[in-house]
Amino acid sequence: MSRLDPVTLAVIQNGLVQVCNEMDIAFSRAAFSPVIAEANDRSDGIYGRADGSLIAQGELGLPIFVGTMQDSTRAVIEWIEAGRVAPPEPGDVYAVNDPYLGGTHLMDVRFVKPFWYRGELFCWLANTGHWPDIGGSVPGGFSASATEIEQEGLRIPPVKLYKRGQLDRELWALVTANIRIAEQRIGDIEAQAAALEVGARRLARLLDRYGRDTVDAAIAEMRQAAARLMRARIREVPDGVYESVAWIDSDGVVDEPLAIRLRLTVDGERMVFDFRHSSPPCEGPMNSVLATTKSAVYLAIKHVWPEVPINAGMFEPLHIPDPEGTFLYARYPRPVSGCAAEVSQRIAEAVFLALVQAVPERLWGAPAGTSGNFSLGGYDPEKGRSWVMYHITGGGYGGNAETDGLSYGCSTIGISKSAPIEVTEQQYPVLFEHYALREGSGGRGRHRGGFGLDYAVRLRRGRARASFVMDHGRLGPPGVLGGEPGAPNEIEIRFADGRVWQPPHRSKAQGIEVRAGDVIHIRTPGGGGYGRPEERDPELIARDLRRGYYDRW
Repeated sequence: MSRLDPVTLAVIQNGLVQVCNEMDIAFSRAAFSPVIAEANDRSDGIYGRADGSLIAQGELGLPIFVGTMQDSTRAVIEWIEAGRVAPPEPGDVYAVNDPYLGGTHLMDVRFVKPFWYRGELFCWLANTGHWPDIGGSVPGGFSASATEIEQEGLRIPPVKLYKRGQLDRELWALVTANIRIAEQRIGDIEAQAAALEVGARRLARLLDRYGRDTVDAAIAEMRQAAARLMRARIREVPDGVYESVAWIDSDGVVDEPLAIRLRLTVDGERMVFDFRHSSPPCEGPMNSVLATTKSAVYLAIKHVWPEVPINAGMFEPLHIPDPEGTFLYARYPRPVSGCAAEVSQRIAEAVFLALVQAVPERLWGAPAGTSGNFSLGGYDPEKGRSWVMYHITGGGYGGNAETDGLSYGCSTIGISKSAPIEVTEQQYPVLFEHYALREGSGGRGRHRGGFGLDYAVRLRRGRARASFVMDHGRLGPPGVLGGEPGAPNEIEIRFADGRVWQPPHRSKAQGIEVRAGDVIHIRTPGGGGYGRPEERDPELIARDLRRGYYDRW
C-alpha cells in the first residue's frame, strides 16, 4: 500500500502518539521517585526497527529526549550488529546511560525494548527516566566541578537488564552497589520496564486493527509529511545568514564564560546550524555530547513551529555540521552532567536569537533557560536512613510580539514541573520557608518578560551536602529588539551561625556542607523583554507599578 486515505492515516498517527502518551502516564504513576512521579522527568517513544529513527514520541514527554533517544536506540542496534551485546529476544530490555552513545547526562537512564509482532521484529520501544542518583562524587549526580566522566557516576553501556522478561539480578546487584539509596531504585526500574510493556500491548492492538503493512505505510507517510511541512515552514523564512551568541556562565571549574556561536544559514528549504566557532572543550561538566547538541536544535525549532509533527522527517531539512573541537561535541572522558539540563537550553537560546532576526513575529525574548538543578543529600537521624532530594525549577519566559512572557514556566527543554513542596517535605527532612514569584525579574520591554521563582528551603535535621548546576547567573536572559535582559539566577546559603555564602561560579557549586537550621535561598531568572521599554502601553506600565511588580519603569 503506497498511500493511505487521510482519515486512516490520521487515526494511525494519533494512535501511535497515544501509545507513547500511555507509556508516559504509566511510567509516572508507577515510579517511586518524585522527580519522575511528580516532576515528569521522563519520556517514551517508538523507533524504527532498522535504524532506530524516531516514529512517534508522546506529547507528555521531555522534548530534549526527542533526538537523544533516537541516537541511543541506534547505538543499541549498532552494538547488537557488532556482536558487543547479545541479540534481542522477546521480553528483553536493554539499559544504557552512556552519554557518548546518544545520551545526555548519566542520571538519564534509557531502556530499549524490541517489539515483536507475530514473531517478527516490528520496531523498538524506548524510554528515559531521570534517576535521582547514579553514584559519583556528590549526591544527585550534578557534580559542578567534575573533570572526568567517572566523577559523575556509573556509566552503563548497552546491556540486557531484562532477559526474556526477567530482571538480571546479578547485573542489578552490580548497578545498585554503585549508587545511593539503591533500595528505592527498584521501584523506578520496574515502573520504567512496565511502561514499555504497556506500550507493547497498546501497539499490538493497533496492529491487530490495521495490519502490519498498513501501519508500516502510515509510518512512512508520516515521515514524508513531517519533512514536507518542515520544508514549507523554512521557505517562509527569508534566505540569508543569521548569527548569534549565547553564553554559559562558566564550566564550574574555570571561572570564564563559554560561548555558543551560531551561524544559521537559511537556503530555500534547508537550514544549516553551524556551531563550529564555539568555545573549545572545557574542563568542567558543561560539555555537551553530540546527540544532545542536535536534540537542542530540534526542540528549538519545534518551539518555533509547534505544528510540525515530531518524527525523523522533521529533522531531514535541518543540517548540523559536527562541531568538532568545541565543547558542544564532547568525547570520552569529558564530564557532561550539565549538558542536558543547561547547555541544551543555551543552544536553543542561540537558535532563538538568530531566528528573531529573520522572523521576529514568531520569536520572543530569551526564556530563563535553566532547569535550576538543585540536589541535596544526607542522613536523616529521625528516620535512620540516607536520602537524596533532586529539585528542579523553571523561570520566566521572554516577551513576544503579542504578549508579556509567561511567569514561572518550565524549562525550555522540558515539560517537567517542580514536585509539590508538600510531597518533598513529606519525603525529606526539609521545610520550604517561602515559595513565590520573583516579581520584577522580567526584562522590561514593549512586552516584558515573565517572572522567575523565589524560594528558600531549610534543612530541618541532620547534615547534608548541597550541589547546584544552573546557569544565567553571570548574565540574565537577553531581551530582543531593544528589550532588556531578565534578572540573573541567584543562589545563597544562610547558615544558622549568621554567615552568608554565595557560589564563586554564581550558578554552580558542589558538595556544600549544610546542617540543621541552614537555609538555601534560590532566585531563578526572569525572561527577556521584547521591544523597547518606552514602546510599552502606559496603562500596562501603570498596572505593573500599582501591583508592585516593579519599583520603577
